[in-house]
Amino acid sequence: MVSDISRKRLSIGIVGGGIGGVAFAVALSRKPGLDVHLFEAAPRFSEIGAGVSFGPNAVRAIQLLGLERSYRRIADSSPAPYEDVWFEWRRWHDDAYLTASLAPGCGQSSVHRADFLDAIVANLPEGIAHFGKRCIEVRQDADGVEVAFEDGSRHRCDILVGFDGIKSAVRDHVLPPAQYGDLGPYWSGTYAYRGMIPAGQLEAAMAARGADTRLALVPQMYLGPDRHILSFPVKQSELINVVAFITDRSAPTPTLPEGEEWVNAVSQEEMLGVFEGWGAASQAILACIPEPTRWALHELPELPRYHCDRVLLVGDAAHAMVPHQGAGAGQALEDAHVLASLLTDEACTRKNAQQVLTAFEAVRHERTCRVQRTSHEAGDLYEYSAPDIGDDEEKVAFELETRFDWLWNHDPQDDVATARTRLGWEATSLTALA
Repeated sequence: MVSDISRKRLSIGIVGGGIGGVAFAVALSRKPGLDVHLFEAAPRFSEIGAGVSFGPNAVRAIQLLGLERSYRRIADSSPAPYEDVWFEWRRWHDDAYLTASLAPGCGQSSVHRADFLDAIVANLPEGIAHFGKRCIEVRQDADGVEVAFEDGSRHRCDILVGFDGIKSAVRDHVLPPAQYGDLGPYWSGTYAYRGMIPAGQLEAAMAARGADTRLALVPQMYLGPDRHILSFPVKQSELINVVAFITDRSAPTPTLPEGEEWVNAVSQEEMLGVFEGWGAASQAILACIPEPTRWALHELPELPRYHCDRVLLVGDAAHAMVPHQGAGAGQALEDAHVLASLLTDEACTRKNAQQVLTAFEAVRHERTCRVQRTSHEAGDLYEYSAPDIGDDEEKVAFELETRFDWLWNHDPQDDVATARTRLGWEATSLTALA
């Protein structure tokens, strides 16, 4: 599979067809002069998981990517007068209110993952996506990159972007284990029990246990020692997405039992046992999930670099993180906007594409590593294990009121401007998604 790229300014290969990869491909496809191909290992576009939450920064990236209309059609938000609430925070054993984190103008903006991917895919022109393409090898030379797939096909391009997730096949090319050691995913120590509940069923269950039925529809986080539970609406508030976490802090580096799968179906009895003694709202929630799945949450270490010459890692391939700040998908979308803005600029050519990838890494690396680090730290805070805070609920509440501001207030357009300055591009040069 070798494209006729002789008339194109730049050819770009994308490995991975999740939310970030497809959003990136859509952004590239809107500008002439680029030869764009996306390769997905699965036979069709599909997403695993359930609800995904977006902070104000992620919604800003969605807007900049030109996907706001697609997003708004399916996005959920908290009911009035709680539309600015990201989460209300409550004590584990009696549901007592601690505080709320507010995201003015955004609140708990969330979608069902599969619905969001479908909405983005609707914007992707024919001929860009190729399925059944599992990457097995990447090679590059002075003139370009060649990627080989399990089905025997190959593709050559000027640059290759690895949007292929936490188990990235592209990562070993950028960071060869022989040189860098094992930089693959590791277990965070946290299990997450997941389930989806019809909203009406959860309201009735709350009422039956004497809990406030409002807690079914307004995003909630119940905090406790080594455990926490979250709930928020998806699919136009028809369903409530629930995740219940427990973390093993008995060892500095917990290890998953040998041979255990990352995702397993487990019994409701197991899940209820983990949260024995929790309050009425928590018990109502968990009792509505007869067949939970248990996810062993993995993350990546902070990688020393994201690119090698013409090959770049982005999204979860570069900075997979635990979900405690609802930030993983948002960082992938920020990556997509910044990178697309640079590559679609007419100042970018196949001659300077490597310098563009270097500039991208320079403006994104520190931020994404910080989001990884603070996402892990947020889990400690929620589970009464943060240094110098612990189970002091007054300190917990104070920290929760402002800890997300730096994350949410970021504008990826600033990253684009900084990268352009590094590249020496004139301010009047055509920018990508203006």
